[in-house]
Amino acid sequence: MQVLKFGGTSVGTSESMKRVMQIILDAAKVDNTIVVVSAFATITNSLLAAMKEAKNTNERYKITLDEIKYIHIDRLADFNITTAFDIESFIETEMDLVSELCKGIFLTKSIPHKVKAEIMSVGEKLSSYILANTLNATHKDSRDLIITSSKYNNATVNFKRTNNNIQSYFKNSKNSITILGGFIAKNKNGETTTLGRGGSDFTASILAATLKVNKLEIWTDVSGMFTANPKIVKTAFPIENITYQEAMELSHFGAKVIYPPTIIPVLNKNIPILIKNTFNPNEKGTLISKEVEIQKNPITGISHIENIALITLEGNGMIGIPGFSKRLFDALYFEKINVKLITQASSEHSICIAIDTNDVNMATLAVNQAFEYEIIIKKILPLKIETNISIIAIVGDQMKSHQGISGKLFSALGHNNVNVRAIAQGASEKNISVVIDTKDVKKALNSLHAAFFENQIKQLNLFVVGIGNVGAKLLEQIKLQQEYLLKNLHIDLRVIAISNSRKMIFNENSINLSNWSSEIENGEDADFSLFFDKVKSLNLRNSIFVDNTANEEITSYYANYLSESISVVTCNKIACSSDFENYKNLQYLSKKYQAPFLYETNVGAGLPIIDTLKNLIASGDQITEIQAVLSGSLNFIFNNFDSNSEDNSFYNMVEQAGIEGYTEPDPRIDLSGIDVMRKILILTRESGNEFELADIDNESFLPDSSLQAESISDFMKTLKVESSHFEKLVNNASKNNCRLKYVASFKDGKTKVRLQEIPASHPFYNLDGSDNIVLFFTNRYVNQPLIIKGAGAGADVTASGIFADIIRIGNS
Repeated sequence: MQVLKFGGTSVGTSESMKRVMQIILDAAKVDNTIVVVSAFATITNSLLAAMKEAKNTNERYKITLDEIKYIHIDRLADFNITTAFDIESFIETEMDLVSELCKGIFLTKSIPHKVKAEIMSVGEKLSSYILANTLNATHKDSRDLIITSSKYNNATVNFKRTNNNIQSYFKNSKNSITILGGFIAKNKNGETTTLGRGGSDFTASILAATLKVNKLEIWTDVSGMFTANPKIVKTAFPIENITYQEAMELSHFGAKVIYPPTIIPVLNKNIPILIKNTFNPNEKGTLISKEVEIQKNPITGISHIENIALITLEGNGMIGIPGFSKRLFDALYFEKINVKLITQASSEHSICIAIDTNDVNMATLAVNQAFEYEIIIKKILPLKIETNISIIAIVGDQMKSHQGISGKLFSALGHNNVNVRAIAQGASEKNISVVIDTKDVKKALNSLHAAFFENQIKQLNLFVVGIGNVGAKLLEQIKLQQEYLLKNLHIDLRVIAISNSRKMIFNENSINLSNWSSEIENGEDADFSLFFDKVKSLNLRNSIFVDNTANEEITSYYANYLSESISVVTCNKIACSSDFENYKNLQYLSKKYQAPFLYETNVGAGLPIIDTLKNLIASGDQITEIQAVLSGSLNFIFNNFDSNSEDNSFYNMVEQAGIEGYTEPDPRIDLSGIDVMRKILILTRESGNEFELADIDNESFLPDSSLQAESISDFMKTLKVESSHFEKLVNNASKNNCRLKYVASFKDGKTKVRLQEIPASHPFYNLDGSDNIVLFFTNRYVNQPLIIKGAGAGADVTASGIFADIIRIGNS
C-alpha cells in the first residue's frame, strides 16, 4: 500500500491533471495506491470570496459560484469520460447546495461555522470525484473514514475511531487505486468538518500512519524543499535529505512546502515523507526522515517570514522583579496571539517578541491594559511597536557541532549593511533567527545563501556610469572575463545598470553585454538622482557603483552610495582632489559602512601607485619626497612633438592624444596642469598630509591666449596660432640635450607642477610614449627611491585598473 497526495496546483489545469493521472497509473503498477487530492487551484479562495460577498449582501456571489461550477464542468470536456453526465450531475447537486447555503448567508448576513465547513468542503469533494472518474478508479468520501470533534473549521481528529475506520475499509479493499478528497471529515453526528490549514497533507499523513506505509509522497509544484526561497534566491537548490526537525524548523519560518502540525502522525511512526514535483517527476525531490547521513554543510536551509511586527516591553521597573514575562505572555495568550520569536536581555530591562503584523492592534491594547498601573507610575514604558519587519532563520541539526556559524551569519549580514534588530537561538542550536527590516530580506537571503551554500562564490553587482572610451573598454573586458572570474576566482560579476549622459538602463538579472550599446539607446532618460534611487531600492548584495566619467556632479553622490554600504570604484579624480573635508568624509563613510572606496586609477591609470603608497604608510614608512611624471597625455605630446615636422606639430599631437584616449574629454584639463595638480594632490593626501588644490604651485607653460580660451574649440585654435611658443620650448630643451617633461613634486611640505627640461642622466629622460613614472623617497628608501613606471594613460589600461579595483572588492 502507498499514499500519494497532490496539491491544488498539481490538478489546477487539464494538462497538469494529465500528469497527475500518469504518475498515479505508474505508481499503481507497483502497489495498491491511495491518492489524496486538494481542491483545484483557486477554488478554495473563490469559495471564501463567495461567502464574503454573500455576507456583505453583494449578489455577485452568484457569479462567483457559477464561475466555480463551470471551472469543474469545463474540465470534463478535456477528457473522454464515459460517465461525464453523471459527474456533471454530481457537480450541479453540490453547487446547488452551496448556492442555497450562500443564499442563507446573504439573508442573515452571517456565516455560521457549520455552514462555512460545508461550503469549504466542496472543492475537495469535486476534485476527488472528477479525478476518480477520469481514472476509472474508486472514489471514497474521506468523511466516511476521518472522525473529528465538532469544531467545524479546525476540527480535532478522533484518532481511535478514525484509525479503526481506515484499517477496516482498506483491509477489505482490493482496489488498485482509491481517490479521496483531503481536508474534509465529519463529526460523530455526521456533520461535515474541515481539518484547517494544511488539511489535505493532514489527511494523507493520517492515512499513511494508520496503514504504516513505507513512505508518504507529497506532490506539489516545486522539486522539494529548497535551501532558500527559489523565487528570491535564484541559486537555491533542492535539499535531497532532511530530518523531521529541520523540515519543521524551516516550515515554521516560511518554507511552505509542508505545514508542520500535519506531519505529526507520520513523524510519530518514523515514516519518511518524499516531496516531489508534479511538473518534473524525474527530479529527486526531498526525503524527510528521522535521521540523515551527516552532511558536510552544517546548515540545511535558510527560511524567512515576512509581515512581522516587533513589540518591546521595557523599563527599569522590570529589573529583578519576577512575573513580568508571565503577565506579558498571559495577555497575548488570552487574545490568541501567536508569538513567533522571543528574546530578552540578561539585564532584564526589556523583553522583545515578534508577532504577526495583523495582531499588532490587539496586542498593543492587551499588553497596555495588563501593565496599565506600571505604565502610569512610569515603571515601564508603553509598548514599543516596530513594523515592516521580517525574521530570517538558518537551520541545521549539525550546527551545534560546528564553531563559527553565528559569526559567519553576522559577518555576511554586516558586510551588506543589513542591521539585525533582534536575535534568538535555542539551546538545541538547530536554529539561529534574526529580525531585520523587510526591505533587506532579498539582500540578506542572497548574502547568507552565498556564504553557506555557494562554494564561496561571491556575486558582485555593478552599476556603471560613463560608457565613453574607458567605460566601453571596461564593459568589453568584463564580458571577456566573466566566465574566467566565475571558474577561477569564484566571482559572479553582473552588470545591473549602465548610464551615459543621455540614457540609462537597468536589469536586475544582469544586462547582456553583447548588445548593451543598442539596448541603451532605448533606455530611459538619464538622471543621476534617479539612478541612485534605483540602485538603493534594488538593495542588491555587494553592490558597486563604478564611475568612468570626469563629471563633478556624479562625485557629489559618492557619499550617498557609501552611506548605503554600496562600494565606489572610480577613475574620476574630482572627489579625491576636492575639499579636504570631503575627501576625509568619503574615507570615513567607507570605513563606517564597510563599503570599499577605491580610486587606484586616479593616478597612473592601471599602475599600482596608490596601493603601493598605502602599503608603505601602513607598514610604518614615511614619505619624504615625491617626484613624478603623472600626465600620460602630456608625456605623449612632448615625446612626439617635433618642431620640424608639420604632421607632428603641437596642435596635431594634442589632437592625436585625444583620439588615443590619453586626454580628458576637455584637453584644457590636461594642458593647463589641473589634471596633474589633482594627481599629486591625491598622492600628497595619501601620504598623510592635509593639502588643498590651491596650495599647489602650478607654473603653466601655456600662453595667455590658451589659458583664456572659453571653449575647447577656441582653445585648440590657440594651439595653432601660438605654435611658435611651443616650438621655442622644445627647441630650447633640445639645445640643452634635454627632453621636456611635465613634473609634479612634493618635498618639505611644498607641492609643485611644472614643465621641466630633463637631462639624460635623470630617470625621467627615457620615459617614452604615454608612460608615467613615480619616485617615492621615504625613511626607508633614502638614496635610491622606490620607482613605479609604466603605461599611465589610455582607455585600455585605465579600464583594466578599474577592473582590478572591482576584482579587489570581490577578493576581499
